[in-house]
Amino acid sequence: MRRWAVILIVVSIMGAAGRTGWIFRQEIGMWWHHAVTPVALGGPPRPVPDPRSYIVLTDELQRWREDLADRYSRSKSAAEREAVEHDARVVLEEALPAMMRCWLGTPWDFHGTADGPGKGKIACGYFVATVLRDAGFQVDRYKLAQQPSGNILRTFLKKEDCTLTVGKDYEAFADSLSKVAPGIYVVGLDTHVAFLVVGGEGFRFIHSSGSAPWCVVDEGREDAGVLRKSNWRMLGNFSGDAGVIRTWLKGGKISVRGA
Repeated sequence: MRRWAVILIVVSIMGAAGRTGWIFRQEIGMWWHHAVTPVALGGPPRPVPDPRSYIVLTDELQRWREDLADRYSRSKSAAEREAVEHDARVVLEEALPAMMRCWLGTPWDFHGTADGPGKGKIACGYFVATVLRDAGFQVDRYKLAQQPSGNILRTFLKKEDCTLTVGKDYEAFADSLSKVAPGIYVVGLDTHVAFLVVGGEGFRFIHSSGSAPWCVVDEGREDAGVLRKSNWRMLGNFSGDAGVIRTWLKGGKISVRGA
């Protein structure tokens, strides 16, 4: 069975289950992960971009956003709106990492502006900007990608919602991530920008790497060389910010800071 067909089945189950489906979030997340992850035969597979699954994921995420936006507009109390925001966060935290991983193996280039997985080369800023745009954030990916990493974060988050550390030992920084709320983070570095997916089992550093192997990669704590070497690190929790969630739900146009 094609992986995209498996995804459709999983999404259909989630839709049929409604809010009850969130009780089984862990199981659904595992199904989703296996649906977009190649089976390893004889060792770890070489990352290959997966544009088909990416299209399905973006289309389904748009459908979810529209359904949630409708629920949000019909909510009659703060409690109902908070419930929709919670569900929106769950959807984004499942879908965004799957979308990012569809890009694995896409070549890096400093001037790369690929519009999708495997459709050319992609720079770090364009990787972040394109995934966010395709996830439903109404932002000009060209303007966003051309900004310093600090402006990329501040386009979505308030200053007080971003954490900046300078000169901090990498191991201490990595340890500190075990104390932050799980979620989809964007991290700005000396000359780089990337996603950090933080969960109960640690973090994954997903980015278009300007170092070997010169492509979009998904790295753990020990392998994240670019994150380790950076002196400057700015961190912001996108999926954990209520303002970001509301902007996504409402489909509001986002002005790029510094553009």
